[in-house]
Amino acid sequence: MTSEATDKSSFLYRLRHSMAHVMAQAVAELYNGVKLGFGPPTENGFYYDFDFGTEQIGPETLAKIEKQMRKILSQNEKFTREEFKTEQALQKASQMNQPYKEIQIKKLSGEGVELFSFYSNGKFTDLCEGPHVDSHKDLRSAAFCLDRISGAYWLGSEKNKMLTRIYALCYETEEELKSFLEQRKRAEERDHKKLGKELEIFTISETVGKGLVLWLPNGTVIREEIEKYAKEMEFRYGYHRVATPHITREELFIRSQHLPAYSESMFPPMTVEDEGGIKERFYLKPMNCPFHHLIYSSRPRSYRELPLRLAEYGTCYRFEQSGELSGLLRVRCMTMNDAHIYCPEEKLDEEIALLMTMYQEFYNTFGLKNYTYRLSIRGKANREKFKGSPDLWDRAEKILSDVLSSKNIPFYVGEGEAAFYGPKIDIQFKNLMGREETVSTIQVDFFAPVNFNLEYVSQTGEIKQPVIIHRAPLSTHERFVSFLIETYGGAFPIWMAPVQVKLIPVSDEVKEYVINLEKELKTASVRAESDFTDNTFNKKIRTAVTHKIPVCLIIGNKEASQNRVTVRRYGIKEQETLTKDDFVKQLKEEITERRCGISSFPA
Repeated sequence: MTSEATDKSSFLYRLRHSMAHVMAQAVAELYNGVKLGFGPPTENGFYYDFDFGTEQIGPETLAKIEKQMRKILSQNEKFTREEFKTEQALQKASQMNQPYKEIQIKKLSGEGVELFSFYSNGKFTDLCEGPHVDSHKDLRSAAFCLDRISGAYWLGSEKNKMLTRIYALCYETEEELKSFLEQRKRAEERDHKKLGKELEIFTISETVGKGLVLWLPNGTVIREEIEKYAKEMEFRYGYHRVATPHITREELFIRSQHLPAYSESMFPPMTVEDEGGIKERFYLKPMNCPFHHLIYSSRPRSYRELPLRLAEYGTCYRFEQSGELSGLLRVRCMTMNDAHIYCPEEKLDEEIALLMTMYQEFYNTFGLKNYTYRLSIRGKANREKFKGSPDLWDRAEKILSDVLSSKNIPFYVGEGEAAFYGPKIDIQFKNLMGREETVSTIQVDFFAPVNFNLEYVSQTGEIKQPVIIHRAPLSTHERFVSFLIETYGGAFPIWMAPVQVKLIPVSDEVKEYVINLEKELKTASVRAESDFTDNTFNKKIRTAVTHKIPVCLIIGNKEASQNRVTVRRYGIKEQETLTKDDFVKQLKEEITERRCGISSFPA
């Protein structure tokens, strides 16, 4: 799906691309001898990479560059385009003393590009494919600001020099820019890395390693509640739970084709020598699929067992590049909400429809609404990376398309987004910045059953191969918890909140009543804590609010003498006094029913 920001024919794209050109011009005019990288449009503006040599550039220089950009825009220069063949283009880049442009021309020439375009406005010229607006006049009403500076390796490779990247925000109107800045501020306040630290959900230690998450007690409660719910759901939907090792012999991933197709994302192997001196290579598993296929093939199967649904919260390991690691969103160790369904082909549409019902039930429980469906298929290019016969791919893509259409589910097609073994339905959720993230998947796989010789005896006694459905409705613990932290702003529904109830005594006179009530709640499996600190009453309330605890029970002499509690809920000003028994009953009902949103308590 192409957005206006990435559609080269749109005015917004041309606006941002032209502004990147103007920023490069401003920097070149201010810093003699600067070497230019490249500067494409982005979802919210543009950036440009520069080699400033020994010049020290910091955030304070952004205002200086922005002022120069506005000076340039006050001139009425036109953007003009010239095209040159490779040798001429190299000569021109050399005359401009722009070595990074020369490198890019040689690279693209080696890939078959024969003509190279240069854009000029006034005295400034830059190698650029365009497109641009006609002149500065088209840019004067643009709303932009230089945003931040970061480092970026040339061509994205850690082997190359680190350049200085300047990011800018750019919209057609001031209202759009202001709206984005306000949206970003809200997103920053809810950023899962920020809240994860404040709410003591997770930490990442350099001693352990980048991308390796240490779940703190609060975070462990959250992930265990999610897992408990998923297991209950899978039990109702007829799944069998399995468990598999974290490592395996190299042979398994050669057979599954993960090594030839996925090796860059796998940790390097470890070599183990047995007592006989035979050396074998073992890999940390990047996914659970091949193990489940071996469990299926551990004995003969009958059509009566199918669909056979095998589920596992399996921990997997992927060697993500260090620059791509980000909190819980991109990690190197993850626990997957994974399952594989071995299904006769004639029942595929029925099984996928059942999965869609299951997914909808998950989303309703978590209160998730802002999502779309993407049918991820092969791309027209690089078809060699997609394993299996074209006929099987055609069948699989048609099955998924037909299921979505039959359920009247709107979807868009993502070319080239398929897994190497089959097409998939990706359920895309928008984060607080409006960017799409894949939370759930349903994948159809005709390739692995052939590769692993998976069979079953049909009703007529024939030997047939099942089709595999790979499904993950709740992504990984890491990605899903990061998504929930930001969606809820850290204020989790009471059923999954680390601390569900905070008891706040007004005075020491009610201490015994509070202690007994805490014990009663814990006996009922409620995560309750009492605040017997020396803090003032108001500070105890503020602390509970800061930690986004769903329910505070305020206990004074009146409540203790009448066997009652005063209930104060997160985000709601009004308090309510209930009998202790009524409170416990309503609380247990909300937790058991997994009601979404603390505002639903009490009923």
